[in-house]
Amino acid sequence: MHPHSSHTSAWGSALRAVTFAMLAALTLPAAAQDYPAKAMRFIVPYPPGGASDVVARLIGQHMSETWRQPVVIENRAGANGMIALSFVAQSAPDGYTLLMTNVGPSAINPSIYAKVPYDAIRDFVPVSLTNLVPLMLVVNSSLGVNSMTELVARAKATPGTLTYGTGGTGTAGHLAMELFMTNAGIRMERVSYKGDGLALNDMLGGQITTMFTTVISGEPHVQSGKLKALAVTTTRRLTAKPDLPTVAEAGMPGFEAVSWGGVMVPANTPRPIVNKLNAEINRILKLADFKERLSKVGAETAGGTPEEFQAYLAAETEKWARVAKTANIRVE
Repeated sequence: MHPHSSHTSAWGSALRAVTFAMLAALTLPAAAQDYPAKAMRFIVPYPPGGASDVVARLIGQHMSETWRQPVVIENRAGANGMIALSFVAQSAPDGYTLLMTNVGPSAINPSIYAKVPYDAIRDFVPVSLTNLVPLMLVVNSSLGVNSMTELVARAKATPGTLTYGTGGTGTAGHLAMELFMTNAGIRMERVSYKGDGLALNDMLGGQITTMFTTVISGEPHVQSGKLKALAVTTTRRLTAKPDLPTVAEAGMPGFEAVSWGGVMVPANTPRPIVNKLNAEINRILKLADFKERLSKVGAETAGGTPEEFQAYLAAETEKWARVAKTANIRVE
């Protein structure tokens, strides 16, 4: 036996350990450099066709062109977004499962449901706020109400006769109306539907008086003259509808209620990956064709840092929690 052999093997294993430790330390930044190295899944909590779905598909398409990896859109609809969010909360935090979230599942559900199968703040890392979806207050044209002030006056003069539709309990349109009624000191009877489309159909038929609908859903009926738009829920007037006042301008200062969308990933996703996603999403949001496609579905582009999205989410969660408490909205 050679006298140096045991010495050499000890050295060898020590050297291997050091090399291994160095490699391990390098894998985090390297993971972000090589990311994405395979197909990504983009989970959407709604059926195809709505604003969330359109935004996710546009972002996914541009991402896959940039990174030469497929981005597969998965629509996991149901339970007010809770099916999709619990799925993402339990997914690996490796940047290969993205979530297209929305005001409902992320900022409203925690206040109105007795049990939510995820923690809306702790189970996710915000990547970027992507879009704002303004709502507009519409009435049936046959009602003969031409302004928001007239609608409030009518509701006060004839309590219990006016009805409003929502696309479901706890949706942006539902909570916007609760906030509106609280501010105006009026009550109208709520009629709930499985989606905005069904509520609008009944409104066209005259079964319900008013509702907050997305611009994309309501605009065709406003154009045809069957519905009258009274106000929009954003802080500024919409570029697409410059003649339509905001609810705030029409006599309710400070009022804002928008549906919004944003991209999140599971908690503990490495920061370099979050940063890489954020940079790419913000690049896409600035593209002219992206802005144009979004304005067609009645949405406006957002953007910004993960921290800004986190702060916005906290403010929205607090605001809708107050509305839910005041209006006593609970879903068992």
